Amino acid sequence: MNDILRFNTISEYNAFNRNETKHPLVSVVDFSKAAERKGGTFMAYFGFYTIFLKDVDCGDLIYGKNTYDYQEGTLVFFGPGQLAGVASNGRPYKPKGYGLVFHPDLIHGSSLGRRIHEYSFFGYQSNEALHISLRERNIVLDCFSKIDYELDRNIDKHSKRLIISNIELFLDYCVRFYDRQFVTRDQVHQGIMLKFDLLLNEFYASEKPKVIGLPSVAYCADQLHLSPNYFGDLVKKETGKTALEFIHYKLIDFAKDRIFDKDKTVSEIAYELGFKYPQHFVRLFKQRVGHTPNEYRSLN
Repeated sequence: MNDILRFNTISEYNAFNRNETKHPLVSVVDFSKAAERKGGTFMAYFGFYTIFLKDVDCGDLIYGKNTYDYQEGTLVFFGPGQLAGVASNGRPYKPKGYGLVFHPDLIHGSSLGRRIHEYSFFGYQSNEALHISLRERNIVLDCFSKIDYELDRNIDKHSKRLIISNIELFLDYCVRFYDRQFVTRDQVHQGIMLKFDLLLNEFYASEKPKVIGLPSVAYCADQLHLSPNYFGDLVKKETGKTALEFIHYKLIDFAKDRIFDKDKTVSEIAYELGFKYPQHFVRLFKQRVGHTPNEYRSLN
């Protein structure tokens, strides 16, 4: 694998792609201006928010341990500090398409800065990319065009606010597009929910709770080969519950069954379910059921 290129600043990334730096903290990158990329594996570290809009076949996108067939009409999001790259199978290729890059310093103190954590797709894996239609692509390009228009003007007191507002508008459109993707891929997602349900059933039918403890959202996502962010959003869209709430819902179902075994104490049941401290089990059970485990046992 080639050495990792590090892009800590917007200007470094612009220089790499032969784009002019119009603003030190934000840029709309036109990849058609970049030099031809050599074949092989290209890996890069980004110190800023990065969004790619793919317009040409350049091989497989690499993110973490996974690769993804990065086709035209795809948006991929990376947060600061993430690694990504392309494996072109030895074929040189000419980049094409657009990117939006902006440094965290740009949005500090702004509405977007306060909301940026809500855009959970910056933590998605590459195989959870956003596939957009031609109409949606035109909306994306329109947002990029408005940002670039502001960058081409002389900086005035309105520039920063308008640039940030258009980035926020673009990200809000992406939230809508992801909601549409969740709906259009409903059959796939239902399959994942069935696997999630089966995963929890098998987990509590094994000795894993005693060894691992309570199943976390990250553990379940990893077992299903999804990022925690994408998995959490998927469960919320499908069930109306957070992934943690769904785990607790299933856990309480298992707990209710075991409580009827009066040969076991509540503490023993808590340990069997993966709780380190029985009082945590009692507290959660009362929150979800309205009675303590012993009260529930006496009612039935």
